[in-house]
Amino acid sequence: MSMQHAVIFDMDGTLLQTESMAVPGFRRTFQDLKDRQLWNGELPNDRAITGTLGMVLDEIWDVMLPEADEKTRQIATELLAQHEEKLLAEGVVSLYPGVVEQLTALHKKGSALFVASNAMDGYVEAICEHFKITHLFTDLYSAGRFQTKSKVDLVALLLQTYDIKEAIMVGDRKSDVEAGKENHLWTIGCDFGFADSGELKNADVVIKSYAELLQQVSFYQTK
Repeated sequence: MSMQHAVIFDMDGTLLQTESMAVPGFRRTFQDLKDRQLWNGELPNDRAITGTLGMVLDEIWDVMLPEADEKTRQIATELLAQHEEKLLAEGVVSLYPGVVEQLTALHKKGSALFVASNAMDGYVEAICEHFKITHLFTDLYSAGRFQTKSKVDLVALLLQTYDIKEAIMVGDRKSDVEAGKENHLWTIGCDFGFADSGELKNADVVIKSYAELLQQVSFYQTK
């Protein structure tokens, strides 16, 4: 399979307003670990949690559970998945305004759309199914699914598998920009996610809302 053009999206902080699910999900996970006497620290605050979004899971636990053994980390992963599934079902999380409209417009114009996320296996699929946007994407890539160590590697695998000639990377973190640049892609930084000041400085263009997205993508992919 070979594709001429594609747009690759990060998930957390780019398509999904993740903090409304991640913050309670991580806190409930750490409370469970505490109740099971597997961890005895203070519950993480909002900034500590959102600061890890965009990392692969091993990196997250390196930051948040640095002293934990592999068994405890595995339990934490399972608990987090359970809590996020419940929170998603409760409807506490939303896509950013304009996401569905912009994805639909790109899809109608013939752009191949992908997600490339450092999330655990099944997470991206669950989000897309919940919001009924799966049909808009050619494929959904995650670090958990392919066991990649970085966003650079994940995007490289995607590009190679689909033999994509020209692509654009859209994301809100430095790791997204790096994934795009290292794979020779045009990068669009989303200045409405979790990026710290200056984190998107190397993006080719930075947008403040999804209303700006189509005009940036259409220049490269549609006439």
